Order: sequence, then structure tokens, then C-alpha cells
Amino acid sequence: MFIDSHCHLNLLAQEEGGLDAVIAQARDAQIEHILCISIDKESCQHVLDIADKYPNITASVGIHPNVDKHENFTVDELLKLAQHDKVIAIGETGLDYFRSEGDLEWQRGRFRVHIEAAKQLKKPLIIHTREAREDTMTILEQEGAQHAGGIIHCFTENWETAQRALDIGFYISLSGIVTFKNALELQEVAKKLPLDRILIETDAPYLAPMPHRGRTNKPAYVVHVAEFVAQLRGDTVENIAKQTTANFNRLFPSAT
Repeated sequence: MFIDSHCHLNLLAQEEGGLDAVIAQARDAQIEHILCISIDKESCQHVLDIADKYPNITASVGIHPNVDKHENFTVDELLKLAQHDKVIAIGETGLDYFRSEGDLEWQRGRFRVHIEAAKQLKKPLIIHTREAREDTMTILEQEGAQHAGGIIHCFTENWETAQRALDIGFYISLSGIVTFKNALELQEVAKKLPLDRILIETDAPYLAPMPHRGRTNKPAYVVHVAEFVAQLRGDTVENIAKQTTANFNRLFPSAT
């Protein structure tokens, strides 16, 4: 059995057959659980509605770093949203210097709010970082994010960054990017990661793994990530599935 630790099911509602079909396809591929991720205030409500409807889906609440700087949650607002019994994580949050320009202190401030809420809730953080590895890790360390724990999702950074994340108790989630031919540095990182700290994800509908690259990604395709990681590490897909599922359940004991 597999777990998709990060996907945006609300963005797959228009697929043929709707979410019922997407989730049935995942079930047929032995995906036992899906964590559905919020990126803004509107999607928070959408993912909560989805999590309410399907027993094998949980949710996060938060605002992605690239969302307009005027859209923010306070700590208290996040605390209130996270009282929903299907909310198991805060995010996705973090820093993205690739898509945003100028003075990005607002982005760093938003990030700190999410960390504080996660610490108070004792719920793990879902971290997005792009071209901001130093600031991302420094803020996590300075703000005591180890007291919440979390995931560096869709990991594409170097080994040094992976080590810093591991040192504060975070997990590393590998997406379809690891299957891309040009992802050589990431593949080397994936070989080195301790098996008890790896998660797998799709980030659907984005970043479909080989052999579906360029198409709409779906939770069922997380199996391809597991197969590739197993081959990369000289392991069996059964063991990767077993261990990544155990890792998810250790990080989110109330999820399944």
C-alpha cells in the first residue's frame, strides 16, 4: 500500500468522472491515503470539503508563498481552521524566490506565522522552497520548527539542505521530479537519504512522473515514484511502499 503525501485534489475535480474516478483509480493502484494540500483561503475550504467526503483523505490549511501578499492568515485564524478533525498539517508554506520579486519580507513574515501556528498546534508543516534554500532553512531553525516537525515537499535541493532538514527532524518528500532524466543531483540525494525519513508524493496535478511526464498528474501515479526510488536505491518497491507508509503514519499518527 502507498500514501500520496502531497496532492491538490481540488484541482482534479474536472477530470473525466470527477474526483470519484480519480480516487477510485488511486484505490485500484493501492493508494491507501492521500493528503490534500491547501494553497490559499479559497482552497482551504475546498480541501476540507473533499476530506469530509472521503474517509481516506486528510487535509492541510495554509497559504502558499506565491499567493498575493495581501492574502494572509493570522496565527489565531490558522488555529481555528486546524480544529477541523481532518486537518493534520499546516501549509503549504515556505519561500519561493523564483516567482516573486522585490522585497519579500512579507513572504518571510507569512512563513513565520505558519510556523508559530504549527508549533502551537503540534501539527507538522508542509514546506515549499524554491531558490530560497538558505533563508528557508534558517527561518525553520530560528523559529524552532523542530517543535512542530514537517516535510520539505517536492524536494529538489542539494544534500547539504537535506542534512539540515534531517537535523531538525524533518522528512524529505520525493515527487515525480526524481524520475526525470536531468534530475541527477536529486537522484544522488535520494540514494543517500535515510529510509526512515523518506516520503513520496505526486503534487498532482503537476509534475507527473515518467512515463506520464507532461500529462495531468494523479495520485495513482505515486506508484511510479516508489518504483523509481526503489530501483535507484537497489531496494524493492514493496519495501519502499511499506517504509514510506510507516514514515507518514509516524509523522501523522492521527491520519489513518
